[in-house]
Formats: sequence, structure tokens, C-alpha cells
Amino acid sequence: MSSSVTARACLHFVLPTAHTATEQCAACSSLSSTTYSRSITMTQASATSKVWLITGASRGFGALIARDALLRGDRVIATARNPQTVIEQLGDHPNLLALKLDVTSEADAITVAQQSMARFGRIDVLVNNAGYGLLGAVEEAGADEVKKQFDTNVFGLLHVTRAVLPVLRAQGSGHVINISSIGGYASHPGWGVYCATKFAVEALTEALATELAPLGIRATVVEPGFFRTDFLNADSVVSTGKRIEQYAESVGVMRAMMADANHKQPGDPAKLSQAILKLADDSNPPLRLALGSDTVAAIQKKNKFVENELQAWMQVSVSTNHDDVAA
Repeated sequence: MSSSVTARACLHFVLPTAHTATEQCAACSSLSSTTYSRSITMTQASATSKVWLITGASRGFGALIARDALLRGDRVIATARNPQTVIEQLGDHPNLLALKLDVTSEADAITVAQQSMARFGRIDVLVNNAGYGLLGAVEEAGADEVKKQFDTNVFGLLHVTRAVLPVLRAQGSGHVINISSIGGYASHPGWGVYCATKFAVEALTEALATELAPLGIRATVVEPGFFRTDFLNADSVVSTGKRIEQYAESVGVMRAMMADANHKQPGDPAKLSQAILKLADDSNPPLRLALGSDTVAAIQKKNKFVENELQAWMQVSVSTNHDDVAA
């Protein structure tokens, strides 16, 4: 709809609310007496709309979640290494703030949190989505390759989460949604290092959920299976530089499977996006949310394996207590 907004002048006129005589711009503290009017066309954000901060929002899950949140009237801070790629995906929407973020930079994460608050004044949902995969045997993965994988998938998530949590604590509300993978629950040949990063995300989220619950903040780890995105493309999955022929029957087979599965995955990314919106709206969200029938089957298979193995070795497992301690 089109409306005329009269606001006190400042360089940050794109802020979502007009300045009044008693208010300052959160970005520059301007109190200029000059006023101006401009006509805008936008979906007005309601008082109940959410403010989302989404990392890795230039494509894939991040872009879809950002798009769907905007379509329903929410406000979105969408981040990427190059924010112009976000604009190309989502358009120049008045409820969208596209920001530069390299998650491996803690300074970038802090700046994004500050810019987000200057624009929207709150953050309701943090979606830690940025990440990539490293495909190769554990032995094939070089130290630099492993470090880069952890820098993005684990330490990057920590940088952003630590930058945003002070905001959520001050509000006494919020939801941290960490995008993991079925690889965060069950590891697979060729994906050992990638899965290790996602196992770390699962552990961090499990601890966060307990730490943040008394503060009114929720935390959920999302475990997607294979979805028809560009994740298996060369720019999303990096193969190890080293290859060892003796792993051909395990990791080599996995590489071939991944090449064949690309863009044939069973999961619908658009439906995943809607599931994330439903998750964010729920007053009692789960700690873990498995998405995809393949994920559900893999979790059930691993749970059964773990339980069977536990029972098979139970006598040894309980035999290690001191003699004066009952099993």
C-alpha cells in the first residue's frame, strides 16, 4: 500500500519508523528539526510480526526462509558475504535489510547485530544457516581444510550466536534456530569432517536450550535430510585435495552417489521453509526437528543400532564401577 510518512530528517531515513520530536535515530542520534515526506509502497509490519536474522541468505534454505518471512509481513535481516546477492534473490523490499557478513569474522557478527538493532530495534529469530560441506575421507582431509570447515560451520555459528544473545537476553525472548543436518545425528563415509561440525552444532544447541530456557529464550537444532538445493554443487561442497585409492570402495562410492543424487534429492526446499516458519511460531518448539522422510528413517535406524549395541555390551559397560557401587 502507498502511504506518506513524515519523519525527522537523518541519513538513515530507511529506518522502519518515523522519528518524532522526542526520539533519536538509533543509528546516528540525529535530532534535526527538518522534516520531509516520502511516499512508500510496502507491506506494513504489524506489531506481532517477527524480526528474523538469517545467515547464508543469498541462496538455498536461507533465501527461501527470508522470502517466506517477508511474504507474510515479517522483517528480515538477511546476510551474506556479498549483500548484493541477497538483493538479487529477494529484491529491494522495504522490510529487508541485506548486510555483509563473513561468519568467520567475529567483528562482522558484532557489527551485524548492531546494524540490526539500529534498523529494527529487536531480533526475534536467529537462523544460523551459513555453512558448506567437505567431502572426503577423514585421512584425506588436510589440516587447513578441516580448519576452514570448522571456522565456518562451528566457530562462525558461535560468533553470530554470541553477538545476538545479549539482544535476546535483554528482551527476555527469542528463538535460536541452528541448521544442522542428518549428518549431525549419524555420520557417513566421506562426510566425517562435515558431520563432526554438525555434531558440534547439535551439542552446542542442546546446551544452549538448557541455558537459555530460564531466560525465556528457545533453541532448536534442525536436521534436514537431502533437499533439492544446490548443496551438492561444487560451490557448496568442497572435495578434499588429496585422494587415497584404498578408500575407493567407501568414499569413492559416496562421491559417485552424491554426483548422481544432485538435484534429484527427495526433499522440497519450499516445504522446509514453511516448516521453519511454523517452528518459529510455536510456543513450545522441540529441541530437535528432523525434516525429511530420509532423515526420520536414518534417525530410527541409528537409534535401533545404538540400543542393540548397548544391550550387547551391557555386561562390560556396567562392570567398571568400584565394587562398593551397585550396577
